[in-house]
Amino acid sequence: QVQLAESGGGLVQPGGSLRLSCVVSGMSFSFYKMTWYRQTPGKQRDFVADISSGGGTTNYADSVKGRCTISRDNAKNTVYLEMNSLKPDDTAVYYCHTRTRLYEYWGQGTQVTVSS
Repeated sequence: QVQLAESGGGLVQPGGSLRLSCVVSGMSFSFYKMTWYRQTPGKQRDFVADISSGGGTTNYADSVKGRCTISRDNAKNTVYLEMNSLKPDDTAVYYCHTRTRLYEYWGQGTQVTVSS
């Protein structure tokens, strides 16, 4: 079965940093684009960043551009989201996502809370 497992969330003060990880199993990880989304209770799930299968192309939401870096290590079947200069508005559950020609897959999410 395909599994996406996020980790690395936690409580951080404004201006702090975190590195989220998503470990993928059960699929040919290196073939597919990976995406990070985030969601606050009562609001839609929003795009954060994505990265092409080989890691050569990345895209970011305007809200995080310049503060976040998405990367991947295909040898470890892992995609990362490094976040710095964190703001309270970054508080959300962060989800890892991928889509094949037939299916899409989500992780369980990891909570990021930015608060003083």
